[in-house]
Amino acid sequence: MEFFIPERQVIFEEEIKKSRFITYLNHTQGIEQARAFWAEMKSLHPQARHHCWAAVAGMPTDSLQYGFSDDGEPSGTAGKPMLNCLLGSGVGEISAVVVRYYGGILLGTGGLVRAYSHGVQQALAQLARRCKILRQPYRLQCSYEQFRTIQHLCQEYDIEIIEQQFCEKVVLRLGINPSHFADISQQITQRFSGQLNLIAEEM
Repeated sequence: MEFFIPERQVIFEEEIKKSRFITYLNHTQGIEQARAFWAEMKSLHPQARHHCWAAVAGMPTDSLQYGFSDDGEPSGTAGKPMLNCLLGSGVGEISAVVVRYYGGILLGTGGLVRAYSHGVQQALAQLARRCKILRQPYRLQCSYEQFRTIQHLCQEYDIEIIEQQFCEKVVLRLGINPSHFADISQQITQRFSGQLNLIAEEM
């Protein structure tokens, strides 16, 4: 499984009818990190009227890691539109906080939806992204003579060596992209005449 995540924080600011809107996008891994980021932005802007929030804090398809809050704005005018923008981007492990300093002019429900959506859309347009690969951990034991071939396989198939122990034999923990597993398993079977086996570990 591969998806994009934010590489660094983005800040976008604009003024709409005397209200100041500041949008923050940040990488947050898990809903607890997302809530901590929201709390951090609240403490950074204690004088602001609203701190609206939305998060896709895991894989883009994992609805258990979604969250949002209107933080005092009329229901449905801030958090949900912000979440829809994040979902539309296809980016995962991301949180958006829009801080609003109220300027004294009411925007109406439609105006609020546009304001909060626009801030997130503009911040997303500036977002640097990097690809994250969700790898399945496997355990592999081999001899020292076989280890060099394993190293070449790791380079060839973008396998992450999570841990390696050099005892009587070499014991490896490998992170493998599930979409490459069948090819890698076949290569190990062929190159080592069925002597080596990948043993799946729980993530």
